[in-house]
Amino acid sequence: MAHTHTHDHHHHGHAHPHGHSHAPHAHPAQAAPWSILRMPVPARLSAALAVSACLWAVIWLAMR
Repeated sequence: MAHTHTHDHHHHGHAHPHGHSHAPHAHPAQAAPWSILRMPVPARLSAALAVSACLWAVIWLAMR
């Protein structure tokens, strides 16, 4: 006796179209007085070392 039954699985796709539109001029671009990207590489490295030294100083002071 062959027993056959089918499983009718309804897979409901949840593809909801979410409108991802940006409002025109919601946040206008502002001219930056300086940019780290315009700094030369040695200046960037020295700035990174200075920031790192300051953060390590904070850690060192907190551990005392």
